[in-house]
Amino acid sequence: MKSAVETLNPTRVRLTVEVPFEELKDSLDAAYKKINQQVTVKGFRKGKIPARVIDQRFGRGAVLEEAVNDALPKFYTEAVNEGELNVLGQPEVDITELKDGELLAFTAEVDVRPEIEIPDYSGIEVTVDALEVSDEDVEKAVEQLRERFASTNPVERAAAEGDVVTIDLQAKVDGEVLEDGVAEGVSYTIGSGELLDGIDAAVTGLEAGGEATFTSELKGGSAEGKEAEVTVKVATVAARELPELDDEFAQMASEFDTLDELKADSRKRLESTKQYDQATQAQERVLEELLKLAEVPIPEKLLADEVQTRKHNLEHHQLGQMGLTLDKYLEIQGKTAEEFDAETSEQAVKGIKTQFVLDEIVNKEKLNVNQEELTEHLMRRAASSGMSPDQFAQAVVEGGQVPMLVGEVARGKALAVVVEAAKVVDTNGELVELEDDEDVAEEAVEAAEGTTEAAADAAEEKNEA
Repeated sequence: MKSAVETLNPTRVRLTVEVPFEELKDSLDAAYKKINQQVTVKGFRKGKIPARVIDQRFGRGAVLEEAVNDALPKFYTEAVNEGELNVLGQPEVDITELKDGELLAFTAEVDVRPEIEIPDYSGIEVTVDALEVSDEDVEKAVEQLRERFASTNPVERAAAEGDVVTIDLQAKVDGEVLEDGVAEGVSYTIGSGELLDGIDAAVTGLEAGGEATFTSELKGGSAEGKEAEVTVKVATVAARELPELDDEFAQMASEFDTLDELKADSRKRLESTKQYDQATQAQERVLEELLKLAEVPIPEKLLADEVQTRKHNLEHHQLGQMGLTLDKYLEIQGKTAEEFDAETSEQAVKGIKTQFVLDEIVNKEKLNVNQEELTEHLMRRAASSGMSPDQFAQAVVEGGQVPMLVGEVARGKALAVVVEAAKVVDTNGELVELEDDEDVAEEAVEAAEGTTEAAADAAEEKNEA
């Protein structure tokens, strides 16, 4: 077999391959055997039909077509290996010559991973938010905890903001009560904004047994998006009472004996959260600066496939779980289809660049992924997908996605190397010492590549199948 490589552009090549006919012998034998099992010829037992009879009855061309289809993947792979190509996706194959008994010639155009020169990333400098927790932040956290321990007591007065009312609802569109437009015994906190627009004004001022009608756009159900006439009847009114902020509350709501101890713990938790947010911010901003430094040509077909995959995952998984169509989502976001397509393409370009650049750093720094690191990554992914680790692992293995997860871990390690070399300061001008947290780096990489949902969705699909 002879092969030659022609570079069409930095991300695409054309392979020209010539195969002597004798190298098709195994595929020809397999073709005759396969046809033998599929056809019946009078006077011959099934599977025992001579090759010359098959040629006469069904045509030599059918045999050659079967043999070539069988042999092409092998010869293509040999040509790729011979040319030392790092191919992406499936090739576009064109058979240019097929002379029975003499020669098979074909071309294959395919995207290849571009050669990338890794820039000097030691000079990267980024600014992140300062790690500050104010007294106001602590008070807000304690107040949120206090809200969780609020109690409700029935009252004989008109409903007011903050009260919890039990209500019955009935929605009509064009004068007809909707089949799914009736609800009874609904608990609602006035002012929470968790139900229909206009309901707060309708129930405020009503006592138990009171009734009001208002117009609102339905947020779900069979008449989603339509204007409906909604009748609301108040069954009960209850006032929310918050516990006193004292040591007794601290003992009831936590493992601490005093309110001061509870506040100190809240401050510590907030500092930990902000420290994690600061690390995430540093990873993301260092990655952005790294991508600005690197020249990365993007394969057109790979980009088109990536855009399509992102749109599919959004439309059929994320939006599907929320009961939204793509058109409704765009309406809520206030975006046109053109703006959405442009944004998706921009995100896809960033994802591809991230993968190419970090993979190159993985090779340059000779970074490896051990079993423990892969297991930890798999456990985290399983938790985010809502599946058990065993279910997720099985789905990943059966779906052939283990190399993808290995790549994610490796790229996370590569980004951690870049962050370690970078200078990170906060908004106060103070140098920030970040802990070596590869999990945070992995999450930053996943967010940039857009793989966070993709792997979980694919694993979920496999699990459901």
